[in-house]
Amino acid sequence: MRPPASTPRHLAEILADSGAVPAEWADAIAVVPRELFLPDVVEAGDEVISRSGSPERWLAAVYDDVPLTTQINDGRALPDGAYRLPTSSSSMPSVMLEMLGLLDVAEGHRVLELGAGTGYNAGLLAHRLGSGNVTTVDIDPVLVERAAANLRAAGLRPRVVCGEGEEGWPGGAPYERVIATYTVPEIPYAWVEQAPAGRIVAPWGGSFFSHSFAVLDVADGEAHGRFSGYPAFMRTRTGRPPRGYLSDFLHHTDEDTPSRTALSPLAITGDADAQFFVGLGVPDAWHLLVDADDASGEATWWLLADDGKSWAAAEYVPGGDTEAGSDRTYTIGQYGPRRLWDEAERAYRSWESHDRPSRDRAGLSVARTGQHVWLDDPSNVVG
Repeated sequence: MRPPASTPRHLAEILADSGAVPAEWADAIAVVPRELFLPDVVEAGDEVISRSGSPERWLAAVYDDVPLTTQINDGRALPDGAYRLPTSSSSMPSVMLEMLGLLDVAEGHRVLELGAGTGYNAGLLAHRLGSGNVTTVDIDPVLVERAAANLRAAGLRPRVVCGEGEEGWPGGAPYERVIATYTVPEIPYAWVEQAPAGRIVAPWGGSFFSHSFAVLDVADGEAHGRFSGYPAFMRTRTGRPPRGYLSDFLHHTDEDTPSRTALSPLAITGDADAQFFVGLGVPDAWHLLVDADDASGEATWWLLADDGKSWAAAEYVPGGDTEAGSDRTYTIGQYGPRRLWDEAERAYRSWESHDRPSRDRAGLSVARTGQHVWLDDPSNVVG
């Protein structure tokens, strides 16, 4: 007999049916009530769901394998029509479990979590390891207060502190495990220092490509590891570049420098491995593929610098081979102090020169002097 819908055990069965629950986390998922960690209003995709207005729909969303946005624009009120940036959420449970599986905790491990959010992930850790072994940090004092209250409501009392996640929490060190629930472009060395013989798991990447878990083991003052998964997490608030509508980043559109290229923009957008390696060369620009609205199959790939000073546009028109190496050419326009398409194409050609390696051949090393990405071996630095 299946458990009632809209309960922790129902969520546990949904996840078990999809093979998403590591055996060691099955009890935590089935016992810790996710509903205690969610506010009265959540967003599931484009749907805004109110607990008071639609209690059954709210509970169904809470106990489904979906991410739920819980904060927009750092909690600030903005005028109608302003860009809405999600800044806190309860992550998709299956992705949370993927990350917790990579963390590989064991009884007695002390865990530092960066990014308390709603407190639900810390609650799973506290249920599994005991509250005294879990510390969770968040930069937002409002979220810290709410997470602590949510955890108390669930009968759990890990340490919940307000601080800069990139600084870790030295007061509780050393830790056996460090986990971040937001994306970082660099692994802070403070995390390495505070887990001197442990493991670090964090969503990693820059603006161009941020869909990787970095899984690093620490020894002798350095951390080394590889990448896995394709997560989509919010970015750290520390040094977070501005985001907005495409129109917010476009300017001087009649002053671009035109050129042509044999590289189809779809050769980049359609290949996650290509995007990972191009992202090493262009970490501080984001991209957007905009399809024409006339069903022609045409599209424009926009590449926009984080600082807003430079942009590039690559025009795709169907009608032949879209892969690199064809004899077709594509129109490019670039504006600003940087030639962003040229940077992206150089990074793509470098990836080609290495025989188009997959991301699973890449790794990350972090030392006091900084971090670097390597291919096959830590001595073969590529980014």
